[in-house]
Amino acid sequence: MKLRSLSLICISMSLSSSCVAKPDPDTQHALPDFGANLPERYSLVYETDFSTDSVCSDFEFTDPNTWRLQTEDGEPCLELYEKIGDYTPEVRSPHTIALLTKFQVGDFVLEVDAESTNISAGAHRDTCYFFGLSNPSRFYYVHIASGADPNAHNIFLVKDAPRTNIATYTTTGIDWGVGIRHRIRIERTVSDGAIRVYFNDMSTPVMQATDTSFDWGFVGLGSFDDTAKFYALKLYAPETRNAIARIFTKKATDEVSSK
Repeated sequence: MKLRSLSLICISMSLSSSCVAKPDPDTQHALPDFGANLPERYSLVYETDFSTDSVCSDFEFTDPNTWRLQTEDGEPCLELYEKIGDYTPEVRSPHTIALLTKFQVGDFVLEVDAESTNISAGAHRDTCYFFGLSNPSRFYYVHIASGADPNAHNIFLVKDAPRTNIATYTTTGIDWGVGIRHRIRIERTVSDGAIRVYFNDMSTPVMQATDTSFDWGFVGLGSFDDTAKFYALKLYAPETRNAIARIFTKKATDEVSSK
């Protein structure tokens, strides 16, 4: 009996050790081209690869202490390395946002390469993308996750109340993989309220919605309560509106650390 018990303990320890061991990264797939099939009159209004410290002055962070500039395999990125920082939304909505506050857009196409790093998060393993944001309780966001349910892998409206899913179509979820970058594309047109979300395949959306609650606003990226890395980002639009604003705090945003 003692030998049997010891064997079971050893097996349990071995399984536990294998569960916590960091898995090998998957093979990186080829990413589609940036800026394909843009509507007429759209131009590149902003781009960054997060390779310089100065880029952080273009963004406002819900909590700058949860973000840092990083280099991964020679690729610079903006890393969200803490799940939840010192920020509590006024209504139920994502906890961590990096908001581009140089200007507002109405119609736009946002493209960004993203890697989800919280590999044990399960079906709600996510990255989020924000737009039409005018204050912390009025905006849209896209939640791209491993599995779909009423609170995940959907397009959400935050309108002075807890987020509401508004997608008219979604897939059953996506595969983040391990150590893999994915190309995210979000298209928005104000006049008809159309929102389309693409994940690697730029020919078929993984989500769609129609809503006209908000028009102009800031765009951004982040997560509901996970960790992630964001690489090259490009924003296209027919026009912009200058706007210098502090959305989440009246104090100057602290510097994001570069490590």
